[in-house]
Amino acid sequence: MPSPVASTPPADPALLALRIKALAREAGFQRCGIAGIELGADEAYLRDWLANGLYGSMEWMARHGDKRSRPQELVPGTLRVISVGLDYGQDPDEAWRTLEDGSRAYVARYALGRDYHKLMRNRLQRLAERVAGEIGPFGHRVFVDSAPVLERALARNAGLGWIGKHTCLIDRDGGSWFFLGEIYVDLPLPIDPPASAHCGTCVRCIDICPTQAIVAPHQLDARRCIAYLTIEHEGAIDEALRPLIGNRIFGCDDCQLVCPWNKFAMRTDEPDFRARNRLDQATLVELFAWSEDEFLQRTEGSPIRRSGYSRWLRNLAIALGNAPRSPDIVEALHARRGIDDPVVREHVEWALRRHEAA
Repeated sequence: MPSPVASTPPADPALLALRIKALAREAGFQRCGIAGIELGADEAYLRDWLANGLYGSMEWMARHGDKRSRPQELVPGTLRVISVGLDYGQDPDEAWRTLEDGSRAYVARYALGRDYHKLMRNRLQRLAERVAGEIGPFGHRVFVDSAPVLERALARNAGLGWIGKHTCLIDRDGGSWFFLGEIYVDLPLPIDPPASAHCGTCVRCIDICPTQAIVAPHQLDARRCIAYLTIEHEGAIDEALRPLIGNRIFGCDDCQLVCPWNKFAMRTDEPDFRARNRLDQATLVELFAWSEDEFLQRTEGSPIRRSGYSRWLRNLAIALGNAPRSPDIVEALHARRGIDDPVVREHVEWALRRHEAA
């Protein structure tokens, strides 16, 4: 924490909590709540999920022991967590149109524009500084998917929404198209009531998952999840899963697109989240033609940079293998047939065999 000395308790914690929420709205966050640091049930769930190996190759999920579910161990002195949400929802009809057009590339809606991490981190840091300007120095640390934090459980406990059967957070007044961020603080603020669940008997997210990665309500097998496979997984992708990936080249939104609560999702025109490089319209062939230098230049400041050029081409080769056969697609695959990357080359050959069989 920036402040080595424990904070002086505010004269009226309830008024301070209201002020923090007002400042959060001024900082550009659409939702804000305050949670305690008790996550016992979530810790048990996480341990079980890890024990069953459902995290795939994401070793960092297990690397920090119980710090993920014990905020006071991750940041000593933490008493409360300020949880915030930032909307990024856009037109769902355009997403469906892209998925239905096998010649176009589908990129998860959160990744169409600028990487949200830096934007949210800057806003959270400014929020903390504004609070310090009003009450004096206090112990705090800002997180945006940057450390072992159970952000959805904390957000649920802060009243921002419930964890749906697809494991995403859902706000009954705003759907699930929003990012999460946290400030761990040493302030004894009043805790907001947790959100109650409202999925009912609905299982649309489970039914629509292309790879059936949601193996039970609230239980995701990352090893089958398209988001994991296209972003986190290195090397070859299981041949049995490749046809199911369709034209999804970076992430997947199907479970959110089909969720009834997203009819209430807030649309945003945040300039940083507007699509770059025509990623909401681009064809597979034009993206597959990017050189590595072009990939690095076009994905600067984008979440897509995370995947790296090799995985980018691998994912596109799979999507091209699933695309309707056309001379342009076959020619694009042949152009990469001799690439000096065994993983990409394997997927190119697989795609070509698919078209030859067709």
